[in-house]
Amino acid sequence: MTPPFSSLPRTLLLLGSGELGKEVAIAAQRLGCRVIAVDRYAGAPAMQVADACEVIAMTDAEALKAVVRRHQPDLVIPEIEALAVDALADLEAGGITVIPTARATAVTMNRDRIRDLAAGTLGLRTARFAYAESAAELAAAAEPLGWPVVVKPVMSSSGKGQSVVQGPGGITAAWEAAMAGARGAGDRVIVEEFLRFELEITLLTVKQWNGPTLFCPPIGHIQERGDYQCSWQPAAMPAEALASAQAMAAAVTDELGGAGLFGVEFFLCRRPDGSLEVVFSELSPRPHDTGLVTLVGQNLSEFELHLRAVLGLPIPEIRGLGAAASRVILAADQATDLRYEGLDEALAVPDTQVLLFGKPDARPQRRLGVALARGSSEAEARQRADGAAARVRVVGSP
Repeated sequence: MTPPFSSLPRTLLLLGSGELGKEVAIAAQRLGCRVIAVDRYAGAPAMQVADACEVIAMTDAEALKAVVRRHQPDLVIPEIEALAVDALADLEAGGITVIPTARATAVTMNRDRIRDLAAGTLGLRTARFAYAESAAELAAAAEPLGWPVVVKPVMSSSGKGQSVVQGPGGITAAWEAAMAGARGAGDRVIVEEFLRFELEITLLTVKQWNGPTLFCPPIGHIQERGDYQCSWQPAAMPAEALASAQAMAAAVTDELGGAGLFGVEFFLCRRPDGSLEVVFSELSPRPHDTGLVTLVGQNLSEFELHLRAVLGLPIPEIRGLGAAASRVILAADQATDLRYEGLDEALAVPDTQVLLFGKPDARPQRRLGVALARGSSEAEARQRADGAAARVRVVGSP
């Protein structure tokens, strides 16, 4: 049976069991569903709240297909990018429902495929870009874009292998960093013009099986090293710019098909005449890390919206609850046997929550938790989230 489902519970298999998968699992279990959590290591966050778990090499196509066939889920929900996507296409062809679709998962895990779709097929405004398959090609491709440029592997996640190159002298180091941070086989990078943007936003876009595409209030966010550090909702932006972002998000998610929540990222750049231009950046066909703020910022979180969309349940209204913000809690060092201090101080901040993800170990800059806060204004919400996160101290054995 394919969605929408006329009855619950259903069995859901998560491919990827990190902190976002954990929240998806919790949302699914609130609807009575059975959850199987799959990841490359034992004790991953979603495994701690799932009905069953499996540890496999996520890029091993045969292992992935075997675990899906063993559990016979109603839905397979990819929650990470590092997957054997060809296996998903085989499963889908055999009658398994992949969220949002096997094709959408494959297209969005490759920066070249999603950029070609957005800029070429759909004609959306993106940063000017080119591809290169060697350091020499990278140098030749970067020059016409103007310095600085941004270099990224076509396949990576969480900013791995990404760098900003100020001039020709940095090309070799950028190529080597991209190759070291790339995921999968193949020597290919994307090089982009450096956009001087005023704001970077995530527009959470909800595609339904038999209903209109819906949008959450826009989320502003800041990234460092290619990874999200803080977010706030709603992000202040002109109505015309928001309408432009919504139109582009609808176009690209309609092209990808299926159902579920998509995290669509945009840059807001100032034109010479002073007006704002909305530039498509990237897309994730799943809940987005910046969207953790929706746990306190909306009547329905991004995780609840994702589950309602993929199960075919009604979404009568998406309503913001006022200014909200998030700030990540990062590890400083390599450590095991983790424990956390300062929670009493953090939770003393009014209208604040702390989520600890339950990851088994730490490494520098690994995201181990998040502080969430509400306030009477964006500034107050962000100040509260920042203050709470700063009070949490990660302690462990070297």
